[in-house]
Amino acid sequence: MKLTVQIAQHFREVYFGGNWTSSNLKDKLADVTWQQATTQVDSFHTIATLVYHMNYYVSAVLKVLQGGPLDAKDEYSFDLPPIRSREDWEKLLDKTWTDAEDFASLIEQLPESKLWENMADEKYGNYYRNVHGMIEHCHYHLGQIVLIKKMLSPAGKNS
Repeated sequence: MKLTVQIAQHFREVYFGGNWTSSNLKDKLADVTWQQATTQVDSFHTIATLVYHMNYYVSAVLKVLQGGPLDAKDEYSFDLPPIRSREDWEKLLDKTWTDAEDFASLIEQLPESKLWENMADEKYGNYYRNVHGMIEHCHYHLGQIVLIKKMLSPAGKNS
């Protein structure tokens, strides 16, 4: 199997399942209401903010994979538009799932030699480093989401 196909599969697994951790974003968010997603727990980011943040970078690198420039800025990565309804929450989730699948599909299509080229600018390193960084970033924030979700549940508040 081609390396880029395996990397794309690894990326998909953190979003849609099948990874070693048996934890994925889609399953963990399936029963989260928009109210829960926007509830602040202590000083933590909300679940919705973390989902937006994760997808901010996926969307930015997706544009690069589509031939565009890298135009993301860290300072905007937590600027979640207001979530005021179930429809707003579902719109964010739909964009997240679509961007994740589009991202994985484009990774699959990359020639393996592209993995070793610089992505957008030499200071960011190669595609391989950046794509694996995206996977690590998603696992990190998935863990935060799981913990916040537990803190929001009545059972989690007692444990």
